[in-house]
Amino acid sequence: MRNTLILLFLFTYLGAKSQSAEFESFLADSVMTTATVSFLVSDAETGEVVFSHNKTTSLIPASTMKLVTSAAALELLGPTYTFKTTVGYTGTVSRAGRLDGDIIISGGGDPCLGSEYFREHYGDFTDEWVEEIKKAGIKKIRGKVITDDSYYDYEPVAPRWLWEDMGVYYGAGVYGLSVFDNSCKITVKASPDSTVVDILGITPELYGYSFTNRLKASGSRENWYVYSAPYSTAGWLSGTIPASLDELIIDASIADPPLLISRMLHDKLRSAGIDTDSEPSTVRLENKKPSGNITLITETVSPLLSLITDVLNKESVNLFAEHFVKELGKQYRGNGTTADGLDVIKNYIFSTGVDTTGLFFEDGSGLSSRNGLTSESLVNLLIHMKKEGKYFSEFYSSLPDAGINGTLSGYFSDPVFQSNLKAKSGSMTRVRCYAGYFTASTGRQMVFSIMVNNFQGTQKHIISHIEKVLKEITVSY
Repeated sequence: MRNTLILLFLFTYLGAKSQSAEFESFLADSVMTTATVSFLVSDAETGEVVFSHNKTTSLIPASTMKLVTSAAALELLGPTYTFKTTVGYTGTVSRAGRLDGDIIISGGGDPCLGSEYFREHYGDFTDEWVEEIKKAGIKKIRGKVITDDSYYDYEPVAPRWLWEDMGVYYGAGVYGLSVFDNSCKITVKASPDSTVVDILGITPELYGYSFTNRLKASGSRENWYVYSAPYSTAGWLSGTIPASLDELIIDASIADPPLLISRMLHDKLRSAGIDTDSEPSTVRLENKKPSGNITLITETVSPLLSLITDVLNKESVNLFAEHFVKELGKQYRGNGTTADGLDVIKNYIFSTGVDTTGLFFEDGSGLSSRNGLTSESLVNLLIHMKKEGKYFSEFYSSLPDAGINGTLSGYFSDPVFQSNLKAKSGSMTRVRCYAGYFTASTGRQMVFSIMVNNFQGTQKHIISHIEKVLKEITVSY
């Protein structure tokens, strides 16, 4: 009888601990009438489930998909992995300094060449290229500047990305040679007492690429779009900007980064007094690889993969994640394609023992609304990384800190989360997700994932609920 009472007490206690008043309040909110939630909290050491709700329901993960991609990249490529971009030439250089051949810029899949996140690392790399070409004794080029962009395939964006995303910076495609985050800044200005919007300038210069301007000044909120496809020669701006706004910067994707960099180097060589016979080009446009041997002039090496991962997760950079996917395909399958890279990632996840049921991969960044993850799969992957991952320290440090940096800056600012919670966020229309690590008040280390799809109301309202739920669990366990 005594043992029965003890067991009854334990079951009652555990049952009570599995309830959350804040979570029940969350589900009862009217904005959640049409929503689906997958939520799981587990002990990081034992894997014991602490709290569970629809843990095997597959939902859109948004940018929490980057946890899967970055974990696979770190474990399979290693934190010290780097990418290289080389500059060389074909043909020969005469004593007089005439190159009978072409300058070849060979892309090596670097995600962040010239990136605003790594300005100090790269510096004025194109100017450095010009100086190295001079040092090679080249004074005139009887040929052209060609970018060899064949390192990856010629399908820069995932097949099922939305048309409205591809023209904006966060929908920029992946190329064998990417540069400047594959994005440009378009400065626009609303005319006083008019609906007219003027384009003041574009940085960097796009060398002939044009945008048709269909923007209007109206209302008080931004509602603009950039429509531009990979390898296109023109795009257009549409929608509205606030009529009261003086200037606005629109971050758009660059349609052909490999061609841009060849044009840029071509222009800088001419400015330095080194003329070329022909207009710059790319291997894609030439439809052939450079013939003959390429004499190396210089190379530009990326930051370590661990440093790129740190920016990828803290700032949620889609471009870096998609580069990781293609690089995994290149290194493990010999093909720099999204399909091959995703297959490598799926096999890696399977190898960790994580149940892959309900996992659907369309890209590596989470931009596609056709991705699917379960809270159980995310939590178990995070547990695996902590217990068995070779590079857990690099993975863990890449996650944003509650209320301090990255995509968690300004969120989870309650003292209970300070120096305690690290997590990746994910959001898109009617989607809000978080996954990561925290320590409960008892010192118990926890891993969690919460995914909310198809809610009504604002993102801010949903985030407030999630913060309350996690705070309650943190102080209760």
